[in-house]
Amino acid sequence: MILDETVGSLLRWATEQNPSAVALVEGLPDPADRRRWRYAELLAESEQVARALLGRFEPGERIAVWANNIPEWVVLELAAGLAGLTLVTVNPALRERELVHVLSQSRAAGIFLVRRYRDNPLLDTLSAVRPELPSLREVLLFEDWSGFKESGSPTEVLPDVSPDDAAQIQYTSGTTGRPKGAVLRHRGITNNARLSYVDTFDMAPGEVFVNPMPLFHTAGCVQGTLAPLASLGTHVLVPGFDPALQLLLTESERGAQLCGVPTMLLAMLGHPAFAGTDLSSVRYAISGGATVAPDIVRRVEAALGVPMAIVYAQTEASPCITMTRLDDAPDDRAETIGRALTGAEVRIVRPGSGEPAGLGEIGELCTRGYHVMAGYFDDPEQTAAAIDPDGWLHTGDLASMDERGYCRVEGRLKEMIIRGGENIYPREIEQLLITHPTVEDVAVVGIPDPYWGEQVAAFIRPARDLTPDPETLQAFTQAHLAPHKVPRTWRIVETFPTTASGKIQKYALRDQLS
Repeated sequence: MILDETVGSLLRWATEQNPSAVALVEGLPDPADRRRWRYAELLAESEQVARALLGRFEPGERIAVWANNIPEWVVLELAAGLAGLTLVTVNPALRERELVHVLSQSRAAGIFLVRRYRDNPLLDTLSAVRPELPSLREVLLFEDWSGFKESGSPTEVLPDVSPDDAAQIQYTSGTTGRPKGAVLRHRGITNNARLSYVDTFDMAPGEVFVNPMPLFHTAGCVQGTLAPLASLGTHVLVPGFDPALQLLLTESERGAQLCGVPTMLLAMLGHPAFAGTDLSSVRYAISGGATVAPDIVRRVEAALGVPMAIVYAQTEASPCITMTRLDDAPDDRAETIGRALTGAEVRIVRPGSGEPAGLGEIGELCTRGYHVMAGYFDDPEQTAAAIDPDGWLHTGDLASMDERGYCRVEGRLKEMIIRGGENIYPREIEQLLITHPTVEDVAVVGIPDPYWGEQVAAFIRPARDLTPDPETLQAFTQAHLAPHKVPRTWRIVETFPTTASGKIQKYALRDQLS
């Protein structure tokens, strides 16, 4: 059921249901240092911040947030929703030119930031480019949060906010090029959080959700933040992913799930602390945001003794489109991306013609419904290219669907390799290679070839203490796949270039071979 709600109305509803329940916990290593907010306290602070925001900004304006996972980030998200402002989420790893693109393209009127995050001097970076940002009126440091909260008028009336209003602008992760600003509505993100996580996982009041996902990404500030709110649960916010810390928080706060992109889950399973951590409270695992090989699903389920759900999502879809369910058959959990969520239509179309694909036929996955973005901010041309006149969002992902509605991702439309007229799907090759004992992770790309048009190249990240041999891997691939699918170029790498959400940037890998 799709509800007419906003981020602010969701917070108020949750507070009415159980004002004394713990809503938010700062996930620091020492339990004595963990700040906690009950629902009533979280609403009171969010409303106070909303009034302070309206002392500086008009409803409908855009304010950016540039910080790691801190509780004030969450409060700002909720306060912006109450104030009718659009939150522009910014990756704290961005450098000067990337920051200028996001802030200038969104025409942000203000920005909240931390002074520094890891090796990135955020304030210095912003100061260096501020002359290029004429729309930016206000720069506010989170270290001055208390003073900012007190600056609002207690008599400031909060506006009526519509479910169709813009809640956020999320910049796409840039796996294939320059990020675009997806405008997400209140109705889209609140319902998507409920219909994906709350309903699928049967999240219960008081249940603890340990959230390691970056808040600037939809996995962190939509699923990880709004789903616990919609279930009257407790959101434990991890400051930044660290396998030991996430394991510690899951044990000490009795988290119900273990979540992360595949590299995060593998890091936890491979950490020395894993064997000694009490994970008896965990009843499911979650992954997505990147290709999840069947072997990884089976490894996680075997290690944890609980089912694992795969989320297929895209920023432009608020973000979840399909999911596997915890009671799906083991092979469906491992090898598919599940079925469409309630309220989300999904179909597979033939690239180029747009005609419906047959059962099992590979084509482009499209989706339509409440969850589809309003469009790319101030970019009607790119919006028209992504959303067709009938309202279908074209994801750019290649997939197939069986007679039950279960889908399988076969790769990116732009990543499909065409060698001598033959279509080659990198995912098929990647799923095979990751089963080899010397391979921890793999990425397959197409590279130009003067005769064939394109050839297949494989980048291999070795399993711990092992050294993959390209000749052995080539023979292994030849034994299982048609000759034209066998990589002709092999590269052994220690790390992959990734987005902050863990997706491998394949264009950057191709650049290494150009």
